[in-house]
Amino acid sequence: MLNGLWLGFFIVAAVSALAQWLIGGNAEIFAAMVESIFAMAKLSVEVMVLLFGTLTLWLGFLRIAEKAGIVEWLAKVLGPLFLRLMPEVPAGHPALGLITLNFAANGLGLDNAATPIGLKAMKALQELNPSATIASNAQILFLVLNASSLTLLPVTIFMYRAQQGAPDPTLVFLPILLATSCSTIVGFLSVAFMQRLRIWDPVVLAYLVPGALILGGFMALLGTLSATALAGLSSILGNLTLFGLIMLFLIIGALRKVKVYEAFVEGAKEGFDVAKNLLPYLVAMLCAVGVLRASGALDFGLDGIRHLVEWAGWDTRFVDALPTAMVKPFSGSAARAMLIETMKTSGVDSFPALVAATIQGSTETTFYVLAVYFGAVGIQRARHAVGCALLAEFAGVVGAIAVCYWFFG
Repeated sequence: MLNGLWLGFFIVAAVSALAQWLIGGNAEIFAAMVESIFAMAKLSVEVMVLLFGTLTLWLGFLRIAEKAGIVEWLAKVLGPLFLRLMPEVPAGHPALGLITLNFAANGLGLDNAATPIGLKAMKALQELNPSATIASNAQILFLVLNASSLTLLPVTIFMYRAQQGAPDPTLVFLPILLATSCSTIVGFLSVAFMQRLRIWDPVVLAYLVPGALILGGFMALLGTLSATALAGLSSILGNLTLFGLIMLFLIIGALRKVKVYEAFVEGAKEGFDVAKNLLPYLVAMLCAVGVLRASGALDFGLDGIRHLVEWAGWDTRFVDALPTAMVKPFSGSAARAMLIETMKTSGVDSFPALVAATIQGSTETTFYVLAVYFGAVGIQRARHAVGCALLAEFAGVVGAIAVCYWFFG
């Protein structure tokens, strides 16, 4: 699928360029496409420099949290909930700790770090699966929640915005939090409906109701603020949460007699290993997107959508962010490339770039997650996993657009 998507970018770009040359007489189009390839290759390296630092930094802090017992504590806290939602997983099973660690990495926005942890969790769940080829209920719930990717602290989005020169990289903190909450809630409820989960169980309600009340109250509070105040609050909470989490990990680690520096370096080495493998994918996708934009094909497609939106009487500013949404279900690297390209073309703090950043942080890559996670354990029948994951992704995109109009519109 990824191979076809990448090749398709170049084929569409070639057809568009030939049309502009033969019909429009624009002979300079090929020079622009070649120039775009080299420019995007250079941009890929610039992005990777900061990505190396970001992943190294946060995997270092995550290792401190792991050694300090924070992850184990979270597994115990969430244990009663998992027992109701995943009744086939025994209490204390290693899968629960791995699932918790995966959610923690996703919550920090470390999707690349979350993947290897998620694969371990999926393999642990497969040990309990009576079928070698059919996804179990527990695996489907884990996968859909992973695809919806509840992102509490999207540090990689902040990193991309910082790399593109955003004066306040954390400006999209609250919009992403609200959009990813939409995708996660829809994903969870759709799986609960399909699996007939007892969400009215007193234990489940004890976890979900307080969270829903806090989220509802928080949104009600946000509804009383102006757009300027919302943007300012998002910035303050983003930076405060970011630094507060770092201090929490360090203080608890020190109190638990963890050698925090050594633990940080150990996790940072893993972050370096994860990051260095991403450069070829980033170069490939950014160059393909650059060629697509330079050929005029991307603008032509967006103009068509824009005319339909205008015909419906809607505002069209979100249309330029749609490339990120359209490729997100298929490829995370392509979506990142689209996000970076939108920020570079429209401006890092432009409305389309803010919408694209929020969409990028609202969900994971559905088909990539399905292929990698289920493929790693030999699952061939996904059952209702695809429908539930795509529904969650759609909710995340719609939520991202709506929230950005609320905050920045």
